[in-house]
Amino acid sequence: MRLIFLPLVLGATLLSAQGAKAKPTTKPAAKAASKTNPDAEAARQAFRQVLDAVDAGWFGQPYQGITSVQMQGTLGVTLSGAAVNQKVDSLSQGQVKGNSQGGQANLRVKGIYFANGDFKTDLAGDFGTMLYTRRGNRGFLYSKEQNAYTTRVDLPPSDAPTTFMTWFRQTLNDIRTVYVDAPTFQPSLAGEDSAGGRTVQRIVFNAPTQPWDAKKREQSLAQSLGFWKRGRLEVTVDKATKLPQRLEFRNDEQGVQTRMDFSYGAGGKLQSVNVGNSSRGFEGPGWLRLGYGGDGLMSNVAGELASQDKRISFAMDLAWSKTRTAADIAAIPPAGATKRGREEMETQLLVGLAGRIFDLQRAGLNLRSVAISGK
Repeated sequence: MRLIFLPLVLGATLLSAQGAKAKPTTKPAAKAASKTNPDAEAARQAFRQVLDAVDAGWFGQPYQGITSVQMQGTLGVTLSGAAVNQKVDSLSQGQVKGNSQGGQANLRVKGIYFANGDFKTDLAGDFGTMLYTRRGNRGFLYSKEQNAYTTRVDLPPSDAPTTFMTWFRQTLNDIRTVYVDAPTFQPSLAGEDSAGGRTVQRIVFNAPTQPWDAKKREQSLAQSLGFWKRGRLEVTVDKATKLPQRLEFRNDEQGVQTRMDFSYGAGGKLQSVNVGNSSRGFEGPGWLRLGYGGDGLMSNVAGELASQDKRISFAMDLAWSKTRTAADIAAIPPAGATKRGREEMETQLLVGLAGRIFDLQRAGLNLRSVAISGK
């Protein structure tokens, strides 16, 4: 399980390691021809240097030998009445019209995550109290309120690393494979400018998409998370340090458009990211802030992404370790709990969510009486 809060910020917006493999859209001969283009090769080389600088400045040696991280903090979700009612209509396939004034959900999160994909997450708050774990090929999701669990959980990746230094580098390599090594994107250098007394260079990768298609929101998870594998990426880079200063990405077909501005501290460590998100359905600002301990490791991370009708925010403290083992992860659910199928469990959690947060049941919605869409 790749962590939600810690990945490379570039990867958080443009990357999912579990996404589908990008399919080349040009013939091998075109790939060979592109490598003879001096401008394209210069752009590829410049981006390789960017990824190397990110590896050294954002992550790198401090994470050598680190096998696990403990995370503790809060997660909040706020939805307007319009957003809730739209979700109700979608879940019920038009059978029920919501009548909600909106709602807010707050969670306390505590967990331990290993670079190899093992994890344990405790959630408590407006969603109820849940325990979600996986160790090797075994795991479960347990709801205290229902005293029930399901063992149908996603399996770890087959190439899982053992340390977070390797984990971060795999993330960067995923980006390198798509943008530098594969023929999908056409790279180019878009010139140089002066900004804040520094010389910055702009690198562009372009793989045109079709126009906006609302149906792209109803597709497989791999396709949805693979949105970054086509589109237009422009990176503005400090020519001296090779660190990215601004990132602009758009995929018109899936309605994704975002801009990210980066700021740094000593040694090239990422300090903050300001986000301008114009993606359909989530237009609005966002930010990410990071803090570091004396050992050079990230000690806390907080962020927020907002739009007109929804807001997601989080704040986490981090504690890294070289010595913790998967023995800290429960291998079996609590005694006396009832086993359920995954779909049934998810439906019951939705019922609880409706009752606890959005008062939808009092508005006449009974999720048990409507069809739950798997999309």
